[in-house]
Amino acid sequence: MSETCIKTNKEQGMEYWKKVVILFCLGWTVIWIHRTVLNPILPELKAQLNIGSDANAGLIASVFFLAYTIMQIPSGFLGDKLGRVVVLVPGFLLFGFASIGVGLASTFTLLLVARFMTGMGQGTYYGPAYSLSSEAIPQEKRALSTAIINSGSAIGMAIGLIGSTYWVKVAHWDWRILLFISGGLALVIAVAFKMILKERPYDVVESKKAVSPDDKASLKTLFGNPKMLASYLMYFGTCYGYYMTVTWLPTFLEKERGFHGVAIGFASSLVAFSAIPGALLFSRLADKFMHKKFSFIITLELLAAVTLYLTVAVKSSTSLMICLVLYGLIGKLAVEPILISYVADSAPAKGRSTTFGVFNFFGMMSSVVAPWATGAISDATGSKILGFYLAAIIIVIGVIAMLIGNMKKTKIA
Repeated sequence: MSETCIKTNKEQGMEYWKKVVILFCLGWTVIWIHRTVLNPILPELKAQLNIGSDANAGLIASVFFLAYTIMQIPSGFLGDKLGRVVVLVPGFLLFGFASIGVGLASTFTLLLVARFMTGMGQGTYYGPAYSLSSEAIPQEKRALSTAIINSGSAIGMAIGLIGSTYWVKVAHWDWRILLFISGGLALVIAVAFKMILKERPYDVVESKKAVSPDDKASLKTLFGNPKMLASYLMYFGTCYGYYMTVTWLPTFLEKERGFHGVAIGFASSLVAFSAIPGALLFSRLADKFMHKKFSFIITLELLAAVTLYLTVAVKSSTSLMICLVLYGLIGKLAVEPILISYVADSAPAKGRSTTFGVFNFFGMMSSVVAPWATGAISDATGSKILGFYLAAIIIVIGVIAMLIGNMKKTKIA
């Protein structure tokens, strides 16, 4: 691409890659508003829709994440073949209209159907979005920029948890209004995707050299290397702990620790609030010490497992909230940008969307299992404490897989 084109881009205002970062941050914000808005009010939903057990209530999240997970590999593949924007825009349109459908649902079955459709719409986001951002963002700024993008998750989570708790439990709004709002926001973001995103950013210089077979996603590049497989398993463990916490922490605080009203949403959102500075700090360090990414991942994951264990092991409310802050600071949202950068450095140039789709497929499989499994544990034992212990163990298993997968000095294609 010529110097004139680059200069023209800068003269027009904000650089394209910065627009990408802001837009994808907003995308995650809207996604997470929808994902978390129902979690603090599961007791109200159980009563209103005659849901019954905690395991059934967990299906509200599990059905959503099942659809989300199913869409990961197809959306990544289609993003590489047809174009990332072509996948993102219809996906967010489906997300928006299906979210409105959740608000209109009059029975538990209809709610599950609408949640499934919402999950399909959101499921088009991860692979194409991170493929576009990895392509647009300069490599030396990739981990920090990815952390900024991911901070939208924390912002949306905080808005969803606190907003839902206040407007439904305190202000006594109908919970359906919140779904209409999140659906409308998704439709606005879909329009922004169409207007701003470009398949090939005009300030990125494309190499004219021939593309080798290993520059494209294949079974060999996706599954033939122990390091890549270990990354998938590590992300499974990372997501298991996080989605178990996001789904059941509000109910745990209310039913087992005596939190009430807005205090439920505030305490639950401590994870989100502390995640933003944690992600920015550790991602900046990972960009500065690029050869230490693996060490950052292992350290943060082990600390996250410890804080999850302590969250339910400690007795006082103050200690519990300190553990939640620490989990946010060093947990999924802190380590994920480094993991994404680690995978992006290894992914084939012409197959990033597919690679990220497979990567997120493994991570999101845990989000299907965790809400239901923790609900089933709660039904069987009368408590969700064992669910937190199980999450910590699964993270440790992921760390062991990473250590084994990186024992050999193999290069990821």
